[in-house]
Amino acid sequence: MDESFFCAADNPEDYLDCFMQGLRKRNPDEDEFHQAVGEVAKSIAPFLFANEKYLKGQILERMTEPDRIITFRVCWEDDEGNVRTNRGFRVQFNSAIGPYKGGLRFHPSVNQSVLKFLAFEQIFKNSLTGLPIGAGKGGANFNPKGKSDREIMRFCQSFMTELSRHIGESTDVPAGDIGVGKREISYMYGQYKRLKNQFTGAMTGKGLEFGGSLIRAEATGFGLVYFAENALSYHDRSLEGKKCLISGAGNVAQFAAQKLIEKGASVLTLSDSKGRLFFPDGLTSEMLEDISELKRQGKGLSEFNESGVEYTKGEKPWDIDADLAFPCATQNEIDLDDAKSMIKAGITGVFEGANMPTSDAAFEYFTTQDILFAPGKAANAGGVAISALEMSQNAMGMQYEEEKVDKELQKIMQDIHATCIKYGKSEQGVNYVKGANIGGFVKVAEAMLAYGIN
Repeated sequence: MDESFFCAADNPEDYLDCFMQGLRKRNPDEDEFHQAVGEVAKSIAPFLFANEKYLKGQILERMTEPDRIITFRVCWEDDEGNVRTNRGFRVQFNSAIGPYKGGLRFHPSVNQSVLKFLAFEQIFKNSLTGLPIGAGKGGANFNPKGKSDREIMRFCQSFMTELSRHIGESTDVPAGDIGVGKREISYMYGQYKRLKNQFTGAMTGKGLEFGGSLIRAEATGFGLVYFAENALSYHDRSLEGKKCLISGAGNVAQFAAQKLIEKGASVLTLSDSKGRLFFPDGLTSEMLEDISELKRQGKGLSEFNESGVEYTKGEKPWDIDADLAFPCATQNEIDLDDAKSMIKAGITGVFEGANMPTSDAAFEYFTTQDILFAPGKAANAGGVAISALEMSQNAMGMQYEEEKVDKELQKIMQDIHATCIKYGKSEQGVNYVKGANIGGFVKVAEAMLAYGIN
């Protein structure tokens, strides 16, 4: 294996082995990135050998090498007058079908591997939406928890002072992610506008007062449920009456829960990093609003007090008897033991609301079971889809009505499901992982071939 990472193999298995060896050699100590690429490459390798133009054009090799990675220092002052230093990133991975698009994550776990895995996943997710958006991801190893509003403002302004030179409405359009909500987006966009003296759609997730889109906060959770609804309907099933497990308690989890309740499903759990809430009789809309208020106050689920509701410290949701699971917390939250517990508990469908929430071992186990298993790149694409619609609204200088945005979201999730069926259907059934990976790959690959070698 030389540094030009060319694999001369005669079959998909040897190619996959050669390709992954080269990837690990070129990107040492980046486990999350290896995991994300390996999952895609396993689906793509046979497809490449059936479509020689992609193999000859070395599309997968080119697609797994970012266009550029920007790393920078972020200095800010805390409330005691101490100078603090964090590291900021922006991974601009692929712009073959549009400007780089992907969120900013502020969390202590942020590093190059995490952001590369997220940006790589974004290539396929953004492609599946059918909208003209490329893929990127960024953030910093900054923890907003426990910080004052003033400290967060100073950090965001310092972060954007550097990031601003690398983004723009037709170049790279960041959004929010873990640790970056409306407040953080507002501080960063305000600094961007101040530096550039331009009011443009250079960020999404903005407030409605200054160019944001209706249903943006709800979009990932709502879209997740719309995708599940399409998948169940295709297999002559419905959400009505289904018992559902949700992990997480952030935006995605809350709005997935809201939509599931509206659809007549019963939500049995929410969780955070400290433990889980179990609702034996199902989560109600009133309970959900109380939990949302707790989260807005920065409090944990352990402080939720309701008769008949159980909080268990240190426990995940996955061993409770139910029909469907919606992991909405973070990457690799489901290990092999969790996966086995889920199947034993009667789970017949897993729809990923988080990015890569299933570990390698759990992922492999799920693929051997007779369940519906939808990867995040398809099931949670609703958020970035509405971000792209926000870009369109900004470009036209208008704001769509809520009903129109929701209809567009439903249509996009329906189309994503149809793409998964197109590329994932076989005599054995529908492989949603294969369908999402190949479906997302083709559009980007065709654009890259059209551009020639670059």
